[in-house]
Amino acid sequence: MNRVRSVFISDVHLGTRACQAERLLGFLRAYPSDHLYLVGDIVDFWAMKREVRWTPAQNTVVQKILRRARHGGQVTFIPGNHDEALREHVGITLGDIRLERECVHETADGRRYLVLHGDEFDQVTRHHRWLAVLGDKGYDLLVRMNIGLSWLRRRLGISGYWSLAGYAKRRIRTAVDFIDDFERSVARAVRDRGLDGVICGHIHVAALREVDGVAYVNCGDWVDSCTAIVEHHDGRLELVEWKDESGEATPISAAVVTGAEAIGLRERIAA
Repeated sequence: MNRVRSVFISDVHLGTRACQAERLLGFLRAYPSDHLYLVGDIVDFWAMKREVRWTPAQNTVVQKILRRARHGGQVTFIPGNHDEALREHVGITLGDIRLERECVHETADGRRYLVLHGDEFDQVTRHHRWLAVLGDKGYDLLVRMNIGLSWLRRRLGISGYWSLAGYAKRRIRTAVDFIDDFERSVARAVRDRGLDGVICGHIHVAALREVDGVAYVNCGDWVDSCTAIVEHHDGRLELVEWKDESGEATPISAAVVTGAEAIGLRERIAA
């Protein structure tokens, strides 16, 4: 096991067929921590209104998080837009898990990071909810199609993982522009508050880099890319790409992950 000081995960989307619960379990077992931050969209209430897909592995994920909280780990849940119903209860503790709208995390070396989901910086989600729901359905369709494509690639003996959603994000200019605008908006807000950086989720694009003079850190997701952020005991942050449920993880340094490379992370994930 790789015991670390803090773990940050976002966009698990429990309750959907796209949730990579088995891989998340492997990651959580391999990375015990003193602090666990659930950075939004952990449960997908939007999708569950249409269809509920709750597997035994997803049950185990919930049980493992609760067990970590019961055994002394500090667990903080920051609801996102897909589990926004829980925002009505921020400020209270449920099953030893603290619900917060946002919080500031101080690393072991004294840097201060704003931790929030990030949907408040997404103009589509804020002002055009119907369009956000439509986009969510479209993304879900791409993920479902990718399940079939992954099966076909394995049958044909083609190794590696190819993401239809990742391909669309790289090829569609508006998607690239949206990601860039989101990152700069978040970075600007954090800089104005005098903090060293931000740790967020929401857009399913993992990153660990500098944007406009502040540290921009995005956890990625557990639908497609299976990435998380860990803080080591010296305060160093690391972006980890979880390969599979058998226990293979790939640390990715901040110097390697640029905006374009972050989008392409999911191309290198093992099927």
